[in-house]
Amino acid sequence: MYELINEISRWAIPLTLLLVPLIAMLRGVSVFETFVEGAAEGFTTAVKTIPYLVAMLVAISIFRASGAMDVLVHVLSPILDPLGFPPEVLPHAVMRPLSGGAALGIATDLIATHGPDSFIGRLVSTMQGSTDTTFYVLTLYFGSVGVTRYRYAIISGLAADLTSLVASVFIVNQLFR
Repeated sequence: MYELINEISRWAIPLTLLLVPLIAMLRGVSVFETFVEGAAEGFTTAVKTIPYLVAMLVAISIFRASGAMDVLVHVLSPILDPLGFPPEVLPHAVMRPLSGGAALGIATDLIATHGPDSFIGRLVSTMQGSTDTTFYVLTLYFGSVGVTRYRYAIISGLAADLTSLVASVFIVNQLFR
């Protein structure tokens, strides 16, 4: 069974890249022109997102460089430690809803320091894989298409992030402690 799944995963993308244009051609879709049109729209969207991306990256840099992250970790450590949440992982938990790149950098540092098979390495890996960049998505994608009322999206996204965080801590504590 493992070998079958391995072969399916090895061929899934090449077959998809072959079958989608082939089926489109059989249905009379002008594949190349449609691709070029989509690429042009993608480029336009990318250009629209640049100001939002720059603003988000500057805000994240200011938050980290100002020392606010260190203060937050120091203040919350006595509360989180008894809950099975190592304070070293808090910067990742805070940065993950803001920036995937910054969170990945923090996760990489934690894994390099503590090891991939350590409790902290497993916890940060689980958190990295089970949460999303809520504010990044809202700022970049909602902003680029002109969505201005996204209050419930923020609440829903942060609730999902918090749920994923709690579930990650619970599951990793159950499995690896």
